[in-house]
Amino acid sequence: MKKINIFLVDDHSLFREGIRFLLSNLDFIGEIYEAENGTQFINELKTHHADVALLDIEMPEKNGITAATEAIQVCPNIKIIALSMYSDENYYSSMIEAGASGFLLKNSKFAEVTKAIKDVHAGKNYFSLEILQSMLNKMNHINTNPPHVELTDRETEILGFICNGFSNIEIANQLEISKRTVDKHRENLLQKTHSKNTAHLIIYAIKNGFFKVI
Repeated sequence: MKKINIFLVDDHSLFREGIRFLLSNLDFIGEIYEAENGTQFINELKTHHADVALLDIEMPEKNGITAATEAIQVCPNIKIIALSMYSDENYYSSMIEAGASGFLLKNSKFAEVTKAIKDVHAGKNYFSLEILQSMLNKMNHINTNPPHVELTDRETEILGFICNGFSNIEIANQLEISKRTVDKHRENLLQKTHSKNTAHLIIYAIKNGFFKVI
């Protein structure tokens, strides 16, 4: 099994040291790099390519949103997990648009951190339960009566896979259809539900009973 190289990007050295110590004891973790701000992260990423970056959203010099955008330009295959002390939906929408695949609160248990790393490295999305609930609460305040949308049986089936973190390729393999077909269904789901991104699509699924947060 190929080990996962990690980049820890946070302006608090104690937080980085704690995460580094815990990760270094895991057999599936390879090299662990560190940066104290977005600028240093981008500069070092050019010579230390990582598979997954744990990236603080709020940092001096260059915030996580800008750093995520630039990181994917430097290293297109890197998976970004956004870290924050706050479950503010605006931050996470911006990070999704910047290319982030996962979202964790800094008070998450370490088991959740390891699951997030494994999931995003495997091509899935990972959303902390608290973040999903926060986004759901905000959407309840904005729109208490979302328009009813008719989904086909296949769209409903694919929506369920998306909510469980399956990538388009994995969905295609599960349903024995082409990835292009799954791409088209995902596009139709986004359009039908007026969702800007995967996070909003999942929230729509939760609000309308297609998916339950356990």
